[in-house]
Amino acid sequence: MSGHSKWATIKHKKGALDAKRGKIFTRLIKEITIAARAGGDPDGNPRLRTAILAAKAENMPADNIKRAIQRGTGELEGATYEEISFEGYGPGGVAIIVEVLTDNRNRAVSEIRHTFAKNGGNLGESGSVRRLFSKKGLIAVEKSAASEERLMDIVLENGGEDLSDEGDTWEIITDPGAYETVLAAVKAAGVPTVLNEVTMIASSYNKLEGPSAAQMIRLIEALEELDDVQNVYSNFDMDAEQMEHAAG
Repeated sequence: MSGHSKWATIKHKKGALDAKRGKIFTRLIKEITIAARAGGDPDGNPRLRTAILAAKAENMPADNIKRAIQRGTGELEGATYEEISFEGYGPGGVAIIVEVLTDNRNRAVSEIRHTFAKNGGNLGESGSVRRLFSKKGLIAVEKSAASEERLMDIVLENGGEDLSDEGDTWEIITDPGAYETVLAAVKAAGVPTVLNEVTMIASSYNKLEGPSAAQMIRLIEALEELDDVQNVYSNFDMDAEQMEHAAG
């Protein structure tokens, strides 16, 4: 599993995202709004269904979800967002994809370019790194919460792809189409998760150490702090101890 997935898991476990709940809600509301453009019925709109699932996982009030859908379908007035994807490189040649939803393209481009340059990275051409990533469902479970055998049964019976040992967690990988089914089965079995999302997973990883690793964490955090940024994906890896220290 990539260091970025480990990083996300560590932050969730430490509760480091609690202080950024406003940012999380804003990101989720934007995603629901843009997804609802294709239709406000989640049963016929997989992207919207996934966005609502993510919002509920963060305990977003139902009224917030409803209003975001209505803004997307045009029932309520709201900002018009544009989807932009940036590709680039971080310290040590790490591949990075940044997904943005913005109401101001020029501002978004300027902020992304500045953030890359300030933290040892640079933007690349469209298509320069995307080939290294595939969209997958990711479900992380504390090892103390379930045995490998129990989780493997769930994976095999519900169309999951893989179960991997990631130190103190098990990580289940699914095709995006099977993500909801596998997650529902995990929850039905009474197994709590520490992270569950549809994400981009790399086919190969770039191991970083020392100053390059620290600089990579700074770049990821700086990108995630930008208001227009929805998601940041990368193929970095580093020692768990360094990530634990960086997470505070």
